[in-house]
Amino acid sequence: MKDTNEQLKLNLQSFGFSEKETIVYVALLELGKGTVRQISGKAGINRTTSYDILGSLSNKGLVSVSGKEPKSEYAVESPEAITAYLKKRAEEMAENIKRSETIIPELERLHVKQNRPRIRFYEGKEGLKHVYEDTLTSSEPIRAYASVGDMHEGLPGYFPDYYKRRAGKGIAIRAIIPNTETGLERRSFDKAEMRETALVPKDTFLFSPEINIYDNKIMIASWREKLGIIIESSEIADAMKKIYELAWAEAKRLDKNI
Repeated sequence: MKDTNEQLKLNLQSFGFSEKETIVYVALLELGKGTVRQISGKAGINRTTSYDILGSLSNKGLVSVSGKEPKSEYAVESPEAITAYLKKRAEEMAENIKRSETIIPELERLHVKQNRPRIRFYEGKEGLKHVYEDTLTSSEPIRAYASVGDMHEGLPGYFPDYYKRRAGKGIAIRAIIPNTETGLERRSFDKAEMRETALVPKDTFLFSPEINIYDNKIMIASWREKLGIIIESSEIADAMKKIYELAWAEAKRLDKNI
C-alpha cells in the first residue's frame, strides 16, 4: 500500500501539483474527511502549512470545506475533479497562448528598439535541426556558404525533406559550394529545389561550417563542434549580405572556369 501511495504521489506531481499538496491530498483521500488537526496529523505536516495547502486544493476544486473554524471540516471531492481541473488549466493555457500571439508584434517592436544583437546557441543534432528549421521562416532568398558533404553526414536523412519543404515554401537560395562530388550531385537538383549554385575550387575553398544569411539573421551550423548559432541583428546581417555579394561575384567567375 505504501508503494502504491508513493507512486500515486509521483503521478500527481507530474500533473503539476506540489509535493506537499500530493501528501495532504492522499492523506485526505484515506481519511475521507477531517479537521485540519486530523489531516495534518495524518499527512505529517504542521497545521499552519496544512491550512495553506488545503486552501490551494480547495481553489483547484479538489477539496470542499464545511463549517467554521475551528470546527471546519474538509472533504475530498471525487477524484474525477483532478481531470476537470487539468482540463480547465489546459483551456486557460490555450487561451493564454492565443492572447500571447496577438501581442508578439508589439513585443518584437520593443525588442528591436534595444538595438542589440541577439545570439542563440543550440547544441547537438537537435540543435542543428533547430537552426535549419529557422531558415524556413525567411521572407527572402537565402544567401549560403555550404559544404554539402558535411551537411549530409552531420544530419543523415534530414536534408532531402528539408530541401522539399524550403522549395515548397517558395524560399529560394543562392549557395557557394566547394566543387566536390557531393556538391556536383546536389547541383543537379538546383531547379527542383529552387537553388542557384556557384561551385568554387575545393582545394582552396573547402570549408566546414555552413553559413546562411536571411532577413536580419545569420545562421551558422558547425559540423565539427555540433553547434548551431543564430545571430539576429539587422546591422550585422546587412554587412554580411554585402560581403556575400562580393563573394558571389567571384564565385560565379570561378565557377565558369571549373
